[in-house]
Amino acid sequence: MFFPILIGFLALLVVAGIRIITEYERGVVFRLGRFSGVKTAGLKWIIPGIDKMVKISLREIVMDIPSQEVISRDNVSIKVNAVLYFRVLHPEKSVIQVENYLYGTSQLAQTTLRSVCGQAELDDLLADRESINRKLQEIIDLQTEPWGVKVRAVEVKQIDLPQEMQRVMAKQAEAEREKRAKVVLAEGEYMAAQRLADASRVLATEPTGLQLRYLQTLNEIAGDKNSTTVFPVPLDLLRPFYDQAMKAERAAASEETPEQAS
Repeated sequence: MFFPILIGFLALLVVAGIRIITEYERGVVFRLGRFSGVKTAGLKWIIPGIDKMVKISLREIVMDIPSQEVISRDNVSIKVNAVLYFRVLHPEKSVIQVENYLYGTSQLAQTTLRSVCGQAELDDLLADRESINRKLQEIIDLQTEPWGVKVRAVEVKQIDLPQEMQRVMAKQAEAEREKRAKVVLAEGEYMAAQRLADASRVLATEPTGLQLRYLQTLNEIAGDKNSTTVFPVPLDLLRPFYDQAMKAERAAASEETPEQAS
């Protein structure tokens, strides 16, 4: 009678002590309140009533940091939120050194976000986020290291500005664009004037080139068949033809003179 009861009790004890740990978990075991060891993935057994196991996930955790009211270094009130990426490297530390490592990491990230963003100016927060993210990661990782938590990255997700500040920045951006447009226009006019000066120097050395350019301009003006163009013909344009005709007449006269003499 006693033997079957003992067998049943032992079987119940064995079943009660069975624990299954998945691949991404580790089991932190305490025996009579003292740390006993860390069990890896698989089918494990602990002594019921004597051992206590706490399962800790080793997967990377993505935690959203709620929006924080921050006053920047140049006294601008903004709201900033971020995303935190971290994981547990030492399961025993995450259980022994802190009561709740998830809550502790979240609170630490919020206070660090307010502190770091409050030390930076608004332009740095908007333009140099990589530096802010790197600084946040270094500070939070240093403070969570005793808990066995490794912070891989912190990314500032959104910065909400007051409406009046958004209007001021929009005006500033518009003024900057207008300034760049005027600079580009001035540079274009300067380059065009420089090219015209170069062209005028070339045409000054080649009179026939100036005449050809004049004729080309007339051809472009007369391209529209619906228009009538009245233009004066400069004498300089006709002088080469006149000189050529005079040369031809003189040559003909010189040829006729010997014939008449004979």
